Amino acid sequence: MAKVYAVGVGPGSPEYITKIVMDIIQNADVVAGYDYTLNTINQHLIGKKVHHITMSNQENAYQRLAKDLRDETLVIPFTGDVNFSESEVIDRLIQIFSDVTLIPGVSSTQVAASRACIPTDKCQVISMHITGDIEDKKHRMIQALKDKLSVILVPRPWPSRPDLSFMPSDVSKYLADKGFDTKQQRVLVYEYLTMPTEKVFEGSMAELIGREFSDMTVMVIDQNKSDSYMNYPWQWAKAV
Repeated sequence: MAKVYAVGVGPGSPEYITKIVMDIIQNADVVAGYDYTLNTINQHLIGKKVHHITMSNQENAYQRLAKDLRDETLVIPFTGDVNFSESEVIDRLIQIFSDVTLIPGVSSTQVAASRACIPTDKCQVISMHITGDIEDKKHRMIQALKDKLSVILVPRPWPSRPDLSFMPSDVSKYLADKGFDTKQQRVLVYEYLTMPTEKVFEGSMAELIGREFSDMTVMVIDQNKSDSYMNYPWQWAKAV
């Protein structure tokens, strides 16, 4: 009986592939994924049947694999964490293959949080990188900012439909239109995290207007307030 795994291979650098994911890939018979993701695991693909997936061919490719698989192991790798920003594909894979084992990976949002020293339990993590409507996600971002939380945001690139794009410059304009003082909002924008080409912009939200960023981008709107255990001496103070 065929086995199907959907695995996260980290934000780009092979150093961020977990051992369990590496073992699953090495023991697989068939690997199907997007080119950028396959490049991350290229050294583990020798001797395997490899299918290159694109947005336009993915449905036919998955249907064909479901029909042709016998007693083989299929691995479908995703950049970052398979449980973040991939729900539309994962839901479809479960519909097609029925039994899919998900193995998490390191998300670019986790790396961005570490780079910015922002604890994820004090922020709202939002992905706009979906096909469907993002108005609810925009409202969640606004509410988080009003609640004084930091926001880690994966923007939405859509080169063929600029009206649907929601990149850093669009985020800045949107927040300004909603009454936020974007000149006072600290923001960090990371591109190609963990890769040799990694870049970071640090400045105010207002400075993002007109700036172009790649589709491998994560934003951090920093509203973090330091709160160490030194603020709570009663934890260790002796009772009088």
